[in-house]
Amino acid sequence: MSGELSGDYTNYTVQIPPTPDNQPMDGMEPQSVAMKAEEQYVSNSLFTGGFNSVTRAHLMDKVIDSEVSHPQMAGAKGSKCAMPACDGKVIRNERGEDIDPCECRFKICRDCYMDAQKDGGTCPGCKEPYKIGDYEDDVPDFSAGALPLPAPGMSVMNSNKSMLMRSQTGDFDHNRWLFETKGTYGYGNALWPKDGMYEDEIDGGMGDGIPETTDKPWKPLTRKIQMPAGVISPYRLLIFGRLIVLFFFLGWRVKHPNEEAIWLWGMSIVCEVWFAFSWLLDVLPKLRPINRETDLSVLKDKFEMPSPDNPTGRSDLPGVDVFVSTADPEKEPPLVTANTILSILAVDYPVEKLACYVSDDGGALLTFEAMAEAASFANIWVPFCRKHDIEPRNPDSYFNVKGDPTKNKRRQDFVKDRRKVKREYDEFKVRINGLPDSIRRRSDAFNAREEMKMLKHMRESGGDPLEPIKVQKATWMADGTHWPGTWAISAPEHSKGDHAGILQVMLKPPSADPLFGLPDDEQMIDFSDVDIRLPMMVYMSREKRPGYDHNKKAGAMNALVRASAVMSNGPFILNLDCDHYIYNYQAIREGMCFMMDRGGERICYIQFPQRFEGIDPSDRYANHNTVFFDGNMRALDGIQGPVYVGTGCMFRRFALYGFDPPSTVEYKGWFLKKEKKNMYPTDTEAETQSLRAEDFDGDLNAALMPKRFGNSEALAESIPIAEFQGRPLADHPGIKYGRPPGALRVPRPPLDPHTVAEAVSVISCWYEDKTEWGDRVGWIYGSVTEDVVTGFRMHNRGWRSVYCITKRDAFRGSAPINLTDRLHQVLRWATGSVEIFFSRNNALLASSRLKFLQRVAYLNVGIYPFTSIFLLVYCFLPALSLFTGHFIVQTLSIAFLIYLLIITLFLICIAILEVKWSGVGLEEFWRNEQFWLISGTSAHLYAVVQGLLKVIAGIEISFTLTSKSAGDDVEDIYADLYIVKWSSLMIPPITIMMVNIIAIAFGFAKTVYSEVPNWSKLMGGAFFSFWVLAHLYPFAKGLMGRRGKTPTIVFVWSGLIAITLSLLWISISPPQGGGAAAAGTFQFP
Repeated sequence: MSGELSGDYTNYTVQIPPTPDNQPMDGMEPQSVAMKAEEQYVSNSLFTGGFNSVTRAHLMDKVIDSEVSHPQMAGAKGSKCAMPACDGKVIRNERGEDIDPCECRFKICRDCYMDAQKDGGTCPGCKEPYKIGDYEDDVPDFSAGALPLPAPGMSVMNSNKSMLMRSQTGDFDHNRWLFETKGTYGYGNALWPKDGMYEDEIDGGMGDGIPETTDKPWKPLTRKIQMPAGVISPYRLLIFGRLIVLFFFLGWRVKHPNEEAIWLWGMSIVCEVWFAFSWLLDVLPKLRPINRETDLSVLKDKFEMPSPDNPTGRSDLPGVDVFVSTADPEKEPPLVTANTILSILAVDYPVEKLACYVSDDGGALLTFEAMAEAASFANIWVPFCRKHDIEPRNPDSYFNVKGDPTKNKRRQDFVKDRRKVKREYDEFKVRINGLPDSIRRRSDAFNAREEMKMLKHMRESGGDPLEPIKVQKATWMADGTHWPGTWAISAPEHSKGDHAGILQVMLKPPSADPLFGLPDDEQMIDFSDVDIRLPMMVYMSREKRPGYDHNKKAGAMNALVRASAVMSNGPFILNLDCDHYIYNYQAIREGMCFMMDRGGERICYIQFPQRFEGIDPSDRYANHNTVFFDGNMRALDGIQGPVYVGTGCMFRRFALYGFDPPSTVEYKGWFLKKEKKNMYPTDTEAETQSLRAEDFDGDLNAALMPKRFGNSEALAESIPIAEFQGRPLADHPGIKYGRPPGALRVPRPPLDPHTVAEAVSVISCWYEDKTEWGDRVGWIYGSVTEDVVTGFRMHNRGWRSVYCITKRDAFRGSAPINLTDRLHQVLRWATGSVEIFFSRNNALLASSRLKFLQRVAYLNVGIYPFTSIFLLVYCFLPALSLFTGHFIVQTLSIAFLIYLLIITLFLICIAILEVKWSGVGLEEFWRNEQFWLISGTSAHLYAVVQGLLKVIAGIEISFTLTSKSAGDDVEDIYADLYIVKWSSLMIPPITIMMVNIIAIAFGFAKTVYSEVPNWSKLMGGAFFSFWVLAHLYPFAKGLMGRRGKTPTIVFVWSGLIAITLSLLWISISPPQGGGAAAAGTFQFP
């Protein structure tokens, strides 16, 4: 294999021309003090901006009230500048040590150093010129990978000069920079180097072709495991058999109407036909379930093992940007979000390749300071996890795990370290929980000071002392300045729907090489053999203004996509809800195995199953949803891939931009004939080089890029880079569109203010105007279930997805365990499905690239809420049968009972086999059936009504966030289970229960007191009534609560409705005298 491939990849390198965030390193001096100063300036500045406003960088010497020690974090402690009347902090290196630009060791801050450079480059201390070239610093080591080529006409001094375009007040003049530099962020393409470029390379490198790692036998990163034939074959046969039996049964029902109650028979026939159709839509996509497994050792061997061309083992894995979204700190506690962030920062992935972005859609200072506290605590938590292989890496979950914490721990200092970290975490929780009161007291103090200033000014100016003083009740940051986001007391430009865009680099990008800690005597824990670097972390709150549709969560996610593309441009994106943390610290590596394997270039996303904590042991309301996550989703993986379900999903950034996959298959004609199509250029050279936008989409050119992606050149030029870096390694002949080994070992350039300023620009409220964001690009707008629609659009373009079930759960989160919140959650999902059905995202309108069974699955997503109409009617049929004395069939004949028995046996056998291949327990299967009826008679029914109102009358639907806080009883973790709040969703199920209970009593009394008892019809009606009541049992149990918390109005309304319906029916059709001829009899054969 090596011989075949070495000629194709000989002397390959990647050229990335100079941009403001990427400067040529070939031939330049060691990294200058100016670069260090710029990097420190970025991490210590809060950037704000937006529509019709200047992008400003507010230099913060203090981010939170507590002390910050990690050198990567904003507001880290440091020495003071030695310049007179200057209180700035001295420039520091990666370890937090002071940098002395001059041999005289004169301490100087970034701003004073820049001023000295402008005034001739003379040191203010010794009055001698600075010798930048003599400064010894870490020189980026490019021997571990491809060398970037020098760019013509670009010097380092010109770059540094462009970095100084800001006023002395710290405000960055973005418009001036765009004018003077023409705002060019262009990225280049992958190019073949000229002959002889690496002739002087020592011992191979890339000069002899493919690195030595490709001389090893090629191994796949993943493996597909088919279901055992002994399970899946009978399963398919039973489905086919039940379908045939249903066909004959429905035919028999149509041919044998109940002449005595034709209306009852007609309603039952319509409902049964719909149930058969709905069952078919649900079961057809389950015909091809599969399992998958990954090999993490092969991933490490391919991308991180030391070799002659990579002696240090620098990682060749692509970058990953992790998105965490939150919107309301009252309903989404900051401590929960902070623990999620800590689990991300401690994940097992190359530190320099990872970036964490937090989107605060509420713009709350509470969330901002909580994230800063989390970044500060990560200084001890992350190295502790790496040192002792801690799992899970959510500190709250870890310290609450029952069992022996010393199990499998080999280091002697583990117990001592754990005690110290536990003590620090307890203090961290106290600080987080005390933030609301701390911010309030601080704001009150600063507001009182402002009032005193105004009062003093009024007295000095001779104003009327009786005139009331009007001072805005602002919210103040720790450094004594106004918070640019939402204030506790809303004010113009400081409310949830009206505030500037905010971006703060909480943790600046780490150095490319490991940075080990200090011995125990110099810090709290001995991290001398542990890499203490932290991944980049960014806080972001997009700009919001009145009159703009901000598109809720989908809009926030798209803002994250654009900001991250400008700042880090990771080719893969992992999105998590604020309450879903990383439970398996190798989860990202598991997903990367699929993306980097053969065929990975056609995968748009990796969906992980959702697992939940804090669910009651009986799982009363089927919160675990295992039938869906372990059954339906696993089955879809065997077709074109699982649907996107909102969290725990790793995306290919390039697929989110609305492009087609490199190759796809179209299914044409009545017989769905396959036709393969290559979407990209097919020449050999193009298969291993980054492409232009025109190569991805023939209808797209440079002139049309702003119309689709907006007017940011940085964003547009980052697209080909993201596509190229997201390719798998070209180490196998079957991988057409790959990249050469070593292409991603080049260190990430440091952030500069211009890059961050551009990121602020792309999160402004006007940026998406007249673009295709939300229509074709990014998360799709127009539905409350934007996740399903976004995944559907990708599948519709020919991409496929993968379902990744890991041995240890990848992620864990929380779910509402009380009845009301659970029903409202299901209501939102079902309403989104109705919107999908009435939109152009209906699977019936899908392209020919969507597989037939995948189309059926998406069709079921849009249709399942409509089953509630027929289910509601069917739940009342037993009661109507008992009231009237008629049944859905004229007599309980042998044929009817045999059909019923066969269908039931088929259903039981199918359920047993489904439990077998999916791993779902029988109790979980039964809980799912129960909640299907509960939600079908409540939330799904309301969703259909709301969806129709939106389509017909244009009435918009609004939903509130599900509260993730605990119940009133802190002693009981399941206290929320007993909380029942009033909701109109409860009326239909309660009415069904009461009507059926009354009907059973009425039917029994009527039969007992009749002259000739008709027990057969009583048995038929009573059996189905008990079937309904058995399914509604969890709902009835939930209404009882624990201390009588159920609102009285629930029973009053439901009782009145049930009694009214019963009396109305009796008055319309009063009981007739029971003669022998009229009553009839029933005899078993």
